[in-house]
Amino acid sequence: MKMNEKGQMVAPATCKMTANDFKNNNGTSVYWLGGGGAMVNSHGTIIMIDPVLEEFDMPLLIDIPILPQEVPKVDVVLISHSDNDHYSRATCKDLKSVCNEYHTTLYVASLMKEECDIDGIGHDISEHIQVKDVDIELTPADHAWQRLYESYNYREWEDRECCGFYLRTSDATIWYVGDSKLMECQLHMDPPDVILFDFSDNFVHIGLKNAYKLANTYPNAKLVLIHWGTVDAPDEKAFNGNPQNIFDNVVNPERVIVLAPGQEYRIK
Repeated sequence: MKMNEKGQMVAPATCKMTANDFKNNNGTSVYWLGGGGAMVNSHGTIIMIDPVLEEFDMPLLIDIPILPQEVPKVDVVLISHSDNDHYSRATCKDLKSVCNEYHTTLYVASLMKEECDIDGIGHDISEHIQVKDVDIELTPADHAWQRLYESYNYREWEDRECCGFYLRTSDATIWYVGDSKLMECQLHMDPPDVILFDFSDNFVHIGLKNAYKLANTYPNAKLVLIHWGTVDAPDEKAFNGNPQNIFDNVVNPERVIVLAPGQEYRIK
């Protein structure tokens, strides 16, 4: 990790992903794709969560680890909500030829059809998706920030339009919490083995104090840090978490995993 001249913590140098990262690895691995994106490879079942692999609408501090045209296959793309840094229209369209299914909330599925001609499958919170031997549950998230701004009052923004994803593989449980304020129900999950962990110090995200609370509620979960070190936006707290804060404020800090974009973390 390093800090740039603008005072931003910057992710380690990108590891370029290859076709080998999509093969059956006889286990389960997690990759950070940069920003809020991740990929899970469970015995060759490929799950991409909120991939933004091109046309990011803000300047970047990193290189993208893989481009859509380099992706050999995806069993499912999961989209947690409609913000551009999570739902990349361009990426979703350019993965169509290699992606079997798209799953998301009911609202985002409607956007996929309208904007990208993708037959995304919409779900409500707590519904389950079965992708080969992986069970995926939509978990609650509180991220309807649009309610705070009069310019977004052209529609009603529902809580169920944002979600997280809880993956149960044959090797481990992995929880992608999603962009969310801390919710009481998030403190009473089945303890996950791995949390894809947003620690943004931002009032429409979890905030640092609540990030520590969530982490310490699950003291044995590995914390794979996401949503940091990616965007050249020094004044935007949502993109500028400092991993050192997590090391300094959680129990069992040795469980904090700082990946480079594209780097594999194999779950043991």
